[in-house]
Order: sequence, then structure tokens, then C-alpha cells
Amino acid sequence: MPFKKYLLTGLLVWLPTAITFGVLLWLMELLDGIFIGFVTVLQAVMPASLMTMLEYFKHIPGLGVILVFGGLLLTGALVSNVAGRWWLVQWHRIQTNIPVFKTIYNSVKKVSDTLFSSNGNAFRTALLVQYPRPGAWTIAFQTGTPAGEVALHLGPDFVSVYVPTTPNPTSGFFLMLPRSDVIELKMSVDEALTYVISMGSVAPIASGAVTK
Repeated sequence: MPFKKYLLTGLLVWLPTAITFGVLLWLMELLDGIFIGFVTVLQAVMPASLMTMLEYFKHIPGLGVILVFGGLLLTGALVSNVAGRWWLVQWHRIQTNIPVFKTIYNSVKKVSDTLFSSNGNAFRTALLVQYPRPGAWTIAFQTGTPAGEVALHLGPDFVSVYVPTTPNPTSGFFLMLPRSDVIELKMSVDEALTYVISMGSVAPIASGAVTK
């Protein structure tokens, strides 16, 4: 029926936009909530003359997002010079000396440095691997190469890969495979992620032969 076809086509057009706006609105509400909580704490310790002004700020929608965004930009600008990097080292040293906290902080920092550093290799290359059994193929992403004690046992010709689940690629499996067992794809990481999230229904445009 044309009615059903048009309805589904319209849904496919607007659904990605609606979900994107929904995620952005959820993030805005989350940051606003954190900001309101912070202002509430300040009101408890600030003089009464300043409480009225702080109460006004609590009712400005989106102010939390703006302040967080500005804070990130300011922090990035400050640590981009020599003096700022010195303070960053001191800040890092303080946090790595706090019992219990340092264990979580070091783990999170290593992961974030690997994923977001411009010099890192995480999620820079899309791969084709056999998983969960020989003959069954799936999309994976190279995250680096084994290091330390693991590398001593495996040898030099291995790669570390992340195999995402679908349709939620934020969960997955970490594997270390022989380089000869993976196929490097020409598609971009964005194209590969789209392919995974769509469960194979949105295939990337072929951009040349693959290399093994």
C-alpha cells in the first residue's frame, strides 16, 4: 500500500534527526542539572546578596552547556603553552597519589589518551576479522599493537582489535590477532561504524581493493 510505504519512508527520513535532537536535549538537561547542583552548593556558602543573582542563573536554559563548552576551550588553551603544561603535570601528579582514586584515574586517562590523542591509532583503521569462529566475518577496529609482557608472549606480528556489538557499538570485545588474520579495509572508520550500527543494511561505497 502506498500509505504504508510513504509512512515508512517519512519515518526513515525523520528518525535520525529526531534521535539526534533527543540525545542533544538529554545532554543539555544533564549538564544543566549538574550546573544547577553546583549553583545550589554555592548558594549555601555565598552571602545573601549574591544568592538572588545565582538563583537567576539557575533558570537560564542551556547555560550549563555553554559554561562546560567554554571551560573546555579555556582549559585547552591554557594547557597548550609551557606554563599551562606545568600546571597540568602538577594536577596529574596530585591525582595519581590519591589512594583508590589513582587506580580509576590512571585507567581512564590511559583509555582517553589512546582514543582521543591525535597521535594515537585507536579506531583509525577498519578491519575485517573472523569472529566468533573461523568462517564468520565481522567488522573490527585496530586499537594498536600488544605491548609489555603480552607482546613478549605473542611476538611482534600481532594487532590489538576491538570488535563492536550491533546496534550498540559502545560495547564489544577486545582481541589480539595475528596480523595475517585480519584484512585492512579502505572504508573510513565512520563508514564502518555506520555499517555496524545499521546491522549491514547501509553498506559503504567501495573505494578500491582491500589488502591483507
